Amino acid sequence: MFCTRTARSTHKQLNALSIFLLGIDGIIGSGIFLMPSRVYAKLGDLSMVVMPLAGIAILSIALCFANLASKIPGDGGAWLYTYTAFGRFAGFEIGIFTWLLGIITMATEISAFVTSLRSLFPVLNQHGPYLITALGILAALTGLNLMGSGFMDWVDNVSTITKVGVLVAFVVIGLFFIHPANLGNLTGSPAATPLFSRFNQGFGMVFYMFTGFSFLPIAASKMKNPEKMLPRALISVLLTAAGLYLVVQLTAIGVAGSGLAAANVPIAVAFSHFAGTVGYDLALMGMLISILGVALSVSFSTPLIASSLASEHQLLPRTLGRQNKRGVPLQSLILSVVICALFLLSGNYLFLASCIVFTSFVQYVPTIFAAIKLRHHSKLPVGFKLPGGLTIPVLALLVTMYLTLSFSVTLVLTGLGIFLVSALWYLYDDRDRKANGLERDISAKDRPF
Repeated sequence: MFCTRTARSTHKQLNALSIFLLGIDGIIGSGIFLMPSRVYAKLGDLSMVVMPLAGIAILSIALCFANLASKIPGDGGAWLYTYTAFGRFAGFEIGIFTWLLGIITMATEISAFVTSLRSLFPVLNQHGPYLITALGILAALTGLNLMGSGFMDWVDNVSTITKVGVLVAFVVIGLFFIHPANLGNLTGSPAATPLFSRFNQGFGMVFYMFTGFSFLPIAASKMKNPEKMLPRALISVLLTAAGLYLVVQLTAIGVAGSGLAAANVPIAVAFSHFAGTVGYDLALMGMLISILGVALSVSFSTPLIASSLASEHQLLPRTLGRQNKRGVPLQSLILSVVICALFLLSGNYLFLASCIVFTSFVQYVPTIFAAIKLRHHSKLPVGFKLPGGLTIPVLALLVTMYLTLSFSVTLVLTGLGIFLVSALWYLYDDRDRKANGLERDISAKDRPF
């Protein structure tokens, strides 16, 4: 899931509980409702091992974010850390991918919503009806955006309460209906694909379920003592999410058995095993409300990323930062919606989820290198010190390199194409660098030194 609340945050500082809930809200998205069956089909009971393993692996990356957030003031996350360590062009590129991450997340949540509806409307299995429905939802979200963001906190709260409530109810009740005999499929489907390859694919799917952590450091400036609170929050949030995912996966497998692998909406199907039609409808309705709430929130926050990069940091054309009377960055909204529609053409939820992992990977790598480069910078505060010297950054790099095994050639080439197009955009967009003989730069308030 992507950052939804921070774009509308006030100047009020966040306490420990608020930070923890913000992190949980950011991480838990459509993945836990749709991925359990996909991962189980690849790895069987081994999928339960991958859940906490991915959480611990991504913690090493999160600690690098925490280290930099405690050193570098400002709400910027990966692009700001990259800019500080490697200059304006690198920061620009990561800023583009940060914006793109929001767009892809919006497309993924819309795809998740339509994918979930397939159990009710089989016609959506056809690409045409699927695409018409997805684009219709995107158009509706765009219309709501034009009304402003006054009701978004309410949407966030409803979405968060719904998704957590459904998952807790599923686990609390479902644990009593687990059949030990269902826990006998140790390695997934005996397909011709080697276990190592299936493990790589499964790990990528589970990793997607944790990618929402990266927005939390963006809110560092709104925390009390971020150098202490942020590392603790990241650790507690990731471990909590990993534990919840593990218990949900265990319950789903223990209740549904091998039939879980073919379930389009696995949590709803598993719920129906012990609560009948009422359980299925309850889980499906809760899931749809949750996913739609996330999609709506992301559709509001994503154009604001481009607007901020344009108006506050001068990293994008100034026109993208202009807002109408309702505070809506209209040009950024239109461009984000058009790009989102292009991603929806794929009609594939799993492909879009893999795009999120790849786009997150692009942000992780320079952030980890930034943590290494700025480790002993004389003009930056010490902040949160990573234990073990370079051990955690090196481990984080190994994790990100392992992720590349789950990327398709098409995905890598697409990412490279986006990088090159963005570079051309950067080279020809010199409006502010020529203005008054000054080099275009981010605002002074964001400069750490």
